[in-house]
Amino acid sequence: MRLGLFLPSRTLLCDSHRTRKMYAAVTLFVFMCLTATTHADHHHQPCHAPNMTGFMSVISLKGEMKAYGAFTYDSMGKKLRFRSNESHPSNTSLGLDLLMFFDDGVFYEIDSKNQSCEKKALQCTQHPLDIPDDATFVATVNCGSPSIEGEGLKANVWTGTMSDKKGHYSMSVTMGCLPVCTLYFQESSSFIISLTEVEIEIKDPDLLTVPTFCLGQPLEETPEGTVHSFLNEFM
Repeated sequence: MRLGLFLPSRTLLCDSHRTRKMYAAVTLFVFMCLTATTHADHHHQPCHAPNMTGFMSVISLKGEMKAYGAFTYDSMGKKLRFRSNESHPSNTSLGLDLLMFFDDGVFYEIDSKNQSCEKKALQCTQHPLDIPDDATFVATVNCGSPSIEGEGLKANVWTGTMSDKKGHYSMSVTMGCLPVCTLYFQESSSFIISLTEVEIEIKDPDLLTVPTFCLGQPLEETPEGTVHSFLNEFM
């Protein structure tokens, strides 16, 4: 099963001018959805996303593309692999290959080209693929036209504070609990994470296993004042 959200990934093959216009359009679309007609219902409980494979884009609210790449998410095992700047490299995009084990509190920064990696402690488990248990339900929104088949998207909006309490987020998910987009607001950095071409399966389980050249890698010491998390990679 495949769910295409927002714009198809092939548009990222356009030149830089069209790419900037696309990201501006994505941001505008999200704000339009969040201001659409809503129906509040305070009896909702946070749901949990299923296994997923797809593409993820991270865009600052100033229009800068921070990262774009493929992700694989194991909902039950709480594992995430994100590889950016591979399929559609860009000078403005971060080159990342992250393998995160949220339950174990560790993650790997992988360099497949040089067959090397760094193993680090994961201090914060917050990420954009699952609704936090303490999230607050805001409303159900209808983007587009709910009365015309295929011309609308119904989503639930959840909000909450970030783990460091210095920012907040607004997350939109489909009625089947597939994340559409999440906005993160902080004084120093605000950005939006959106998903496209989502499939409800783990297409390559090997992506969620530690590469052989990383086995036995010692855990690096975390400098004082440093917080490692998926979100901190983009701040």
